[in-house]
Amino acid sequence: MEKTSKIYISGNTGLVGSAIIRKLQSEGYDNLVFTPYPEYDLRNQQKVDDFFKEEKPKYVFLAAAKVGGILANSTYPADFIYDNLMIATNIIHASYKNGVKKLLNLGSSCIYPKNAPQPLKEEYLLTGPLEPTNEPYAIAKIAAIKLCYYYNKQYGTNFISVMPTNLYGQGDNFNLETSHVLPALIRKMHLAKCLENNDMEGIRKDIDKRTIRGIDGAASNEEILSVLNSFSIGYSKLAAGSMQSANSKNYVPTVSCPLPIAHCQLPTVLTLWGSGSPRREFLYVDDLADAVVFLMNNYNAEDIGEFVNIGTGKDLTIKELSETIKNIVGFKGKIMWDKSKPDGMPRKLIDLEKLHDLGWKKLISLYDGISRIYEWYVSNV
Repeated sequence: MEKTSKIYISGNTGLVGSAIIRKLQSEGYDNLVFTPYPEYDLRNQQKVDDFFKEEKPKYVFLAAAKVGGILANSTYPADFIYDNLMIATNIIHASYKNGVKKLLNLGSSCIYPKNAPQPLKEEYLLTGPLEPTNEPYAIAKIAAIKLCYYYNKQYGTNFISVMPTNLYGQGDNFNLETSHVLPALIRKMHLAKCLENNDMEGIRKDIDKRTIRGIDGAASNEEILSVLNSFSIGYSKLAAGSMQSANSKNYVPTVSCPLPIAHCQLPTVLTLWGSGSPRREFLYVDDLADAVVFLMNNYNAEDIGEFVNIGTGKDLTIKELSETIKNIVGFKGKIMWDKSKPDGMPRKLIDLEKLHDLGWKKLISLYDGISRIYEWYVSNV
């Protein structure tokens, strides 16, 4: 990409889009264009067509998407498939019609079959059923890969696709109803630590910045403790040394502490969904931005094939992740597991042989990355 070329980054305010912008700007690219929402609803084909006709971008990063964790995907499946299909279709087709030189489409590792062999190789796509909890999102992302592939085949376009593993970083979504596991854990641990330290001011500051189910820092103590309790951030009636597992009939997950909380002697407990046994891989979003700019500058569709995985090549259990975040945040209470809730895909570790052959490897360790994002989170509360 030439430094002066017009580059369009869709989803510029999101986790991935903002990281790509930081990377491009750090390397001297200064002709960047965006489609701010709601002025440009990317689900609207006419809006997208008008933008491309007016701006005529030379390069496109398709980073816009409706994203969320298990809860959001399970609650809004129609929204996840419709929104993501429309965004991808409109941008890819407009790029073709307006002579875009190269497009990079960002997908997700959830495209792989639920029971595919590990690590996940690119050729495992469409070899089995998808994980039901994120099937709508996955189908939309698979469709985007195929759109790029068949536009290249029929029209000779230069559209490449990449499939990142689970991402986290600056600008992540910390909404407890729609966020992915890592940012959700960071925020839950932070709120639990504040509760543990009887720091209502810290809790109020947090929910003033990011409300929880309409509750902000002006709410009463009772209302705040109740909404935290609805996300299993609270206290246990059991003695700290005799807590049962979350699937025990004697277990009381979390209860609101009698007020004032400064005199509460109950142990603080955070109850998380599932068993904690699924394994996940996490990539710092600035590493992803480095990888996609590298690929855009050095490789074409004929070099990539249908798509290429981007990740770290290392995974850990959700239980191990929660303990790592607990250590970084400084929460000293108990973590319990509600095994009545879904785990999602048992494991998602992607194979990186193809990416490494292209000459790129990750830069930031998981511990350093989480430490950075927690520092960013606290400074932005």
